Amino acid sequence: MLIAVPRETTPGETRVAMTPDAARRVVDDERVLRVESGAGQGAGFADDDYREVGAEVAGDPEALYDGADVTLRVRPPRPMDDGHEADLLPSGSVLVGLLDPHGSADLFRRLAEGGVTAFSLELLPRITRAQRMDALSAMSTVAGYRAALIAAGSLDKFFPMLMTAAGTVSPARVFVLGAGVAGLQAIATCRRLGAEVEAFDIRPEVAEQVESLGADFVHLEEEDAELAEAGGGEGGYAGELSDEEQAREREMIGRHVAEADVVITTAQVPGGQAPTLVTADMVGDMRPGSVIVDLAGESGGNCELSRVGETVREGGVVIQAPTNLPASLPVHASQMYARNLTSFLDHIAPEGRVEVDLEDEIQEACCVTHDGDVRFEP
Repeated sequence: MLIAVPRETTPGETRVAMTPDAARRVVDDERVLRVESGAGQGAGFADDDYREVGAEVAGDPEALYDGADVTLRVRPPRPMDDGHEADLLPSGSVLVGLLDPHGSADLFRRLAEGGVTAFSLELLPRITRAQRMDALSAMSTVAGYRAALIAAGSLDKFFPMLMTAAGTVSPARVFVLGAGVAGLQAIATCRRLGAEVEAFDIRPEVAEQVESLGADFVHLEEEDAELAEAGGGEGGYAGELSDEEQAREREMIGRHVAEADVVITTAQVPGGQAPTLVTADMVGDMRPGSVIVDLAGESGGNCELSRVGETVREGGVVIQAPTNLPASLPVHASQMYARNLTSFLDHIAPEGRVEVDLEDEIQEACCVTHDGDVRFEP
């Protein structure tokens, strides 16, 4: 089985789908790994690092894909000056990556027409057997960590309490909205930096996780129990609330936003518009110098004033909506992602050859194209 790892072409993408340490575990008598020259450069991995662990290095995409059975990517294939990367994939081969299933309808049609079986890792089911393959959670861990550092670097105060000769400095107050993987990592990192942290999530069952990290969980009022019930979505994700429910939620969290020095928002609905949790009026109630880091900017934003990829200053409040934070930590992000891919590869090719089994819960959930058909429609 020949496994191809291309150089990522998405602007700003520094990650690579297979690191040399992961490649060492992949290469064996039944599996050949071929890496495009320069694929690991953004994460600090040289071509010789791959050669040393037994991988081949291809000088161009045509050589890379020649005879490939499986292609491992970080981001979806993109248009090229003279065609499309997807058209280079051999018919009958398999593509695995973070393929943006809710925004790749045209790509999926192209892959299906080319006879490519594609697996989009965003669609992995939240089950125990799939945990080691869960790239979305791995990358959310990186994003949550980086969000906390961005907030600390933007705030005009210390994060920790300090006892100095000039007196005691009070710790920063951080409010995290959304206690999924990114939110929990943001909480943990802010606590390590010494901040006082509160967190809110529409799912009350995550309160124990929040509190185990040393943060205070903002509980819903007893009369809003039905709102908490409405927030429980499928597969452990938060559900999408109605306009009325969102308005009640915003009213409940508004006072916590006003008291915070930092607000980190992470609330997203898979395949849907991110809920607006921090309104312009709430920003107006915040103290000048306060900071908002909105991790949901690319899906609409949790803050009404966020602009994707930009820093906005409104009434002295700094609002940031960064994109692709995992690419800002390419070494560890690539290592984590490569381990996810290695586990997935072992799952679909246990005997050194791919066995597409759509009766398998994991494969069925994330297979978006197969046998000439598009199996996932946004």
